[in-house]
Amino acid sequence: MWETLKQAIAAYTGLSPAALFTAVAVAAALYHVAAGLLQGPPQPPPPPRRREAGSEAEDAAEPLPPPVELGEVTEEELRAFDGSDSKKPLLMAIKGQIYDVSQSRMFYGPGGPYALFAGRDASRALAKMSFEQKDLTGDISGLGPFELEALQDWEYKFMSKYVKVGTIKKSVPVTDADPSNPSNHRKKVLMSALATVKQAMLPRRGRMGQQAVKTKIRRLGRLRMDLET
Repeated sequence: MWETLKQAIAAYTGLSPAALFTAVAVAAALYHVAAGLLQGPPQPPPPPRRREAGSEAEDAAEPLPPPVELGEVTEEELRAFDGSDSKKPLLMAIKGQIYDVSQSRMFYGPGGPYALFAGRDASRALAKMSFEQKDLTGDISGLGPFELEALQDWEYKFMSKYVKVGTIKKSVPVTDADPSNPSNHRKKVLMSALATVKQAMLPRRGRMGQQAVKTKIRRLGRLRMDLET
């Protein structure tokens, strides 16, 4: 078969098989060289695609800082953590307990569906699923059993998903019954002096006219009203 092939190559090309294979190899080499010259310089690789701000890849590349323990803060101090400052954690309170919800910024951060709850104790609003300004409070008085149950579900969810970082300081109003109130102490001393004067007047009733006694009593009554106001 090889002899037949050599005879066929010689008959059609006039070349020996070795000369034919050499010519084919030289032609292939010349083709690759010419193709490389015509193609021009290699194109530079495309630049890496920039990540869009707020993309999931960027968020995953930048882990959230660990929660910071706040301790006891007032409701006014809690407002500073409503997400308007990206350098501060995003906080929210339920039933006086403050949780770090920074990992759910898409829900509770600016522009999120629950953004108005951030930086507040929104217990009443969560219980009623209300977005009204008057319900953005921690006061849950007057709620029905179904609303309290809904609030309990929200609290369980926050306890299982978020880290508790503090509590809301409850303000205790100063009342007249508070013995530490200075004005209350002054009233007590004056009332005691008034009672002493009134007691000292009782033995003198027999020697005083009826009209004079009534006048003294009216004056004492007015003085007592002035002290109580």
